[in-house]
Amino acid sequence: MAEVSENSFIPEALPGYTADMAGQIGLLWELIKAPLIVPLLRISVYICLAMSIMVFMERLYMGVVIILVKLFWKKPDKRYKWEPMKDDLEMGNGAFPMVLVQIPMFNEKEVYKISIGAACNLSWPADRLVIQVLDDSTDLLIKDIVEKECIRWASKGINIRYQIRETRGGYKAGALKEGLKHDYVKECDYVVIFDADFRPEPDFLRRSVPFLIHNPDIALVQGRWRFVNANECMLTRMQEMSLDYHFTVEQEVGSSTHAFFGFNGTGGIWRIAAINEAGGWKDRTTVEDMDLAIRAGLKGWKFVYLGDLQVKSELPSTFKAFRFQQHRWSCGPANLFRKMVLDIVWNKKVSLYKKFYVIYSFFFVRKIIAHFFTFFFYCVVLPLSILIPEVEVPKWGAIYIPCIITALNSVGTPRSFHLLFYWVLFENVMSFHRTKATFIGLLEAKRVNEWVVTEKLGDALKNKSNSKQAAPKKQLLKFLGDRIQMHELGFALFLFVCGCYDFLYGKNCYFIYLFLQVITFTIAGFGYIGTIVPSS
Repeated sequence: MAEVSENSFIPEALPGYTADMAGQIGLLWELIKAPLIVPLLRISVYICLAMSIMVFMERLYMGVVIILVKLFWKKPDKRYKWEPMKDDLEMGNGAFPMVLVQIPMFNEKEVYKISIGAACNLSWPADRLVIQVLDDSTDLLIKDIVEKECIRWASKGINIRYQIRETRGGYKAGALKEGLKHDYVKECDYVVIFDADFRPEPDFLRRSVPFLIHNPDIALVQGRWRFVNANECMLTRMQEMSLDYHFTVEQEVGSSTHAFFGFNGTGGIWRIAAINEAGGWKDRTTVEDMDLAIRAGLKGWKFVYLGDLQVKSELPSTFKAFRFQQHRWSCGPANLFRKMVLDIVWNKKVSLYKKFYVIYSFFFVRKIIAHFFTFFFYCVVLPLSILIPEVEVPKWGAIYIPCIITALNSVGTPRSFHLLFYWVLFENVMSFHRTKATFIGLLEAKRVNEWVVTEKLGDALKNKSNSKQAAPKKQLLKFLGDRIQMHELGFALFLFVCGCYDFLYGKNCYFIYLFLQVITFTIAGFGYIGTIVPSS
C-alpha cells in the first residue's frame, strides 16, 4: 500500500498526484464523485421528477375541474337552498338570527377604525347583532384608543363589546375561544370573523347567513379576499398572484367537489354549533383556522365558498413581515398534518375518496411536496447537475412541466400574466423559507409554534417619525439585521458559480435562468423587496 505524505491527505502513489492544494482537492473530488456524489444526485433528480409529476397532476386536475365548475356546475345559491333575507312585519327583527362578529386585534393602531367601522355598518338589525372587539394589545395607548372607538359606536346604538384578556395565551385561537365563553354569546347562532385589516361590505351577512339558515348541514360560508394595496409594490403584486390562484381555483374546487376546504381564518361565517361539536378553537398549531376546518369536516359538516362575496383586506408590504407570515403559513399546515393524519385515516364519518383528497391533495401535495419540489429542484438539484455533467435532467422535467405548471397558476390573476416569469423567480426565493418552515412543522422543531403578528406598514412609519435617531453604530447593526439576508446572498453566490460554469462549459443554456435567479436572490438578500422602512 502506498504511503501517505505528512503534508497531504491524498496518497502520493495515486496517478496524477500533484503537491499543490488545488490538485489535492481535485483528486479528492474525483475519488468521491463517481461512487458517492453522482449516485446521490441522480437519486435526487429522480425524486424531484417524481415530485414534479405529482405537482403537475395536481395542477392539471384542478385546472380541469375548475373549467367544468365554471361551465357546468350550478352556482352555490342553486346547489343549496338559499332565500334572501326579508323584513317580516309580523315577526319584526325576530326573523333575523343573532349573529356575533369577532374582531381579534393586537396593537392595530393603523387599521382599528376601519375594521370596527365596517363591522358596525353591516346591514343587519342592531338588536340581532353583537360585535366583539377582542383586543390583545400590549400597548396601553392603543388599548385606550380602541376602547374609546368602541364606546363611540356604542353611543350610536351599536351592540359592541370591548373584551381584553390578562394574557395572550393561545394567541388568536385563545382570543376567539375566550370570546365565545361570554354569557351573551349563548343567544347567537352564528359567528363571523374579521381580522383587524378586513373591511366587509354592508351586505356580507345578508348574502351569507341564508346558506346557514336553510341548510342545517353547512357549517361555514367563506368569502373571497380582495386586496386594497395590491398595486403598492412588486411584493404585493406577487402575493396577489399566489392568493388569487388559491381562491379562484383551490377554494372553488374544494367547495364544489367535496364541500370542504381550509378556512382562511377571516372573512367567513361559522355555525357556532359546528365549532362546538368539532371541539372548539385549539392553539396547538399556528393555523388554528385550518385545524378547526379539518375537525369540522371530519364530523361531516359541509363548507361553502362564495367567490363573489368579497372582503377587502391588506397585504403585508414589507419583506420582513411577509417572511414571518409565510413561516407561519408553511409551518402550521405541516405540523397539523403530523398531528391529524391518523385521525383522518381512522375517521368513519367521511368517504374514502374525501380522505384521499384531504391527505394527498390538500395536505401532502399542496402543503409539503410543492414547497420541497420548488426549492430542492430549482435551487439545489438543477444547479448541481450543471456542475456534474454525468447527471442529466431531462428537458421535460426541467422545462416543459414547469412551464405548464406556471401557466396553470396564471389563471387566478390574468392582469399579471406579464409578471409570471418574475413571479416564478420570486417563488423560488421564498421556497427556501417555506421549505425550512415545513421541516420545522413536520419535526416539531424549536420555532414550530412561533406566532408573529403580521406587521402593518403604517405602524412602522409612524414609529420612525416619532422616535429619536439612534447612534450610527446602532443604525448600521439594525440595517444589517433587518435588511441583509445571508441565506439569500449565499444562494445567489452558489447559483452564480453554477451559472458561470454553465456559460463556459454547458450545453443547455441554463445560465440564462440561473443569472436571473441570482439577481432575484441578490435583491432579496439586500432587502430591496417590498416597501422600504428606514432604519432608526
